[in-house]
Amino acid sequence: MFLALLSSLRPKQWTKNGLLFAGYLFTIQEGHTTAQLLRVVVAFVLFCAVSGASYIINDVADVERDRKHPRKCKRPIASGAVAPAAALVFAVLLIAASLTEAFRLGARFGAVTTAYLVLMLLYSAIMKHVVIVDLLAIAAGFVLRAAAGAVVISVPISPWLLLCTTLLALFLGLAKRRSELLTLEDGLGHRKTLGEYTAPMLDQMLSISASATLMSYCLYTFLPSPVTGKPHEAMMVTIPFVVYGLFRYLFLVQSRNAGGSPEIVLLEDRPMLLNVLLYVVAAVLALKLGF
Repeated sequence: MFLALLSSLRPKQWTKNGLLFAGYLFTIQEGHTTAQLLRVVVAFVLFCAVSGASYIINDVADVERDRKHPRKCKRPIASGAVAPAAALVFAVLLIAASLTEAFRLGARFGAVTTAYLVLMLLYSAIMKHVVIVDLLAIAAGFVLRAAAGAVVISVPISPWLLLCTTLLALFLGLAKRRSELLTLEDGLGHRKTLGEYTAPMLDQMLSISASATLMSYCLYTFLPSPVTGKPHEAMMVTIPFVVYGLFRYLFLVQSRNAGGSPEIVLLEDRPMLLNVLLYVVAAVLALKLGF
């Protein structure tokens, strides 16, 4: 029962909360302390708990739809391994404990964490049923993750970080919708908005979001920071990794219809995982050494 409850938190999706480390990474040249790194780690754990609790609430609300899904039917709540009532009690307790600790880390971090939770609950109840709005809500969730990582260590929130995060999240969300549209036999029965999308429309939106993401990231490396006014041309060396990452993901989406689970792609596609690791190493070296 306990293992099933933990599984209902969707641990594989916790990779999305890695965005909390973005604020730390992109200001690493400022010479962060070990205490600041520890604060980000704690913030990451708290976001995993809050996001996991929101997944449980979503799974309880969608239990009947999930049972018709070829992959989601295996989730603990949909499969019957965890009773919905027990799952909800666990989620409420987890939210209460997590928000309490979040505000102990700081009022701003607590406020961002609360805003993220409210957004996820609204998404589960309303936003995911409205075409386009469902994608914007997903993107907003990613932006709040990035913002939370910045406020917890009191570093400026770069507009470029928020813009790139928004566009990348839209890219991932569109790929997920495309996969659902092409994979599910009863897509409309599982998600109402799928009836509003078409594969050509999603492919066009994917191209737009990928292009905008790449352009925004390139401008981030070219131009001085709007926060500090300092240039960071050394980050241009990371552009090839971003290009490869976008192209690799598009390849997986188009050739293998793998866009349904971005977290699975990141964890199981070795070229993508290696590319992310190399990007982090290159970014750290570029920011710290300015080569």
